[in-house]
Amino acid sequence: FMIKLSDLLKMLLAILIGLCGSVLFIFLQLPLPWLLGAIFTTSIAMRFENLPIQSPKLFSAPARILIGLIIGSAFTPQILESLHLYLFSILLIIPYSILVTFAGMYYYVKVLRFDRKTAFLSSTPGGVVEMVILGEEQKADTSKITLVQSSRLLFVVLTLPFVIQYIFHLDISGNQLITKAIKDTNLTEFFYLLLIGISGAVLAKKIKLSAAFLIGPMIFSIIVYSSGLIHTLIPDELIKFVQVIFGTIIGFTFRGVKLRMIIKTLIGTFGHFVIMAMFSGFFIFIAYYLFGFPAVSTLLAFSPGGQTEMNLIALLVGANVPYITIHHIMRLFIVMNLAPMYAKRL
Repeated sequence: FMIKLSDLLKMLLAILIGLCGSVLFIFLQLPLPWLLGAIFTTSIAMRFENLPIQSPKLFSAPARILIGLIIGSAFTPQILESLHLYLFSILLIIPYSILVTFAGMYYYVKVLRFDRKTAFLSSTPGGVVEMVILGEEQKADTSKITLVQSSRLLFVVLTLPFVIQYIFHLDISGNQLITKAIKDTNLTEFFYLLLIGISGAVLAKKIKLSAAFLIGPMIFSIIVYSSGLIHTLIPDELIKFVQVIFGTIIGFTFRGVKLRMIIKTLIGTFGHFVIMAMFSGFFIFIAYYLFGFPAVSTLLAFSPGGQTEMNLIALLVGANVPYITIHHIMRLFIVMNLAPMYAKRL
């Protein structure tokens, strides 16, 4: 496992290019700047054959471990205490995830002519990064999965603020970030957490779990957070760094993808987004009328966006964060556990 210094420098240059994209997206106030900005500049850099850059695959495993730990860190004892209140609403996530996935898969196979594996991983309402990781493992077309999943997130993140602002008349101009900064992190606890994450990854790899570097740390992280053994959160800076790493790696999957193909996929994905919006609307309606949960919270709980982005919007509008988090955890949990098994069968 020796890596040449020249290769490492090429990877670091690629990450730097990704980081420039993130800074640009922050400056332009675009959604998901750390991830989408890095994808944007890296995919442009890919067009220049002579640039001495290389995909930072070396950083992929540690970044996956961190994502697993981040997903698990949402399972605080407080959230587990309020589980019973949300039970019926949470159960709706199961038919919701299944219907959205299979309607999307049918659409991608029939309309956009994707192969079944790629269509399945493109239509699952998981996270972009998680689905790309699974796509790599299952030998699906990762550039298509990336394009489709990123477009879905982009459409969701672009439309939700308008819906909330103009239909619910709530202001979302505030922009406070609610994760810990490195300086507020309990470093001893964080060090233990990293050890737990690494052991989870090693163990999951040993017993041949799919997406081992993600699922192993996630399970271990859920155990230590829900039992209250660890309280410190993953530092915000690391979460951003992980997004830049994945944005850069994802940008490399566009090597050789024609611009026409990118535009065509974006337009094609909009069809799936409309299907998803209809299903979401139906389930939001049920949860709102049957269980009386506040409309904005239900809207965010059943929106097929990323957990981080939905939670961020929830914090900005003062919605019920534990309620929304549990729904997104449940959706990710269903997708992350069923998707690898089903993708293998395809």
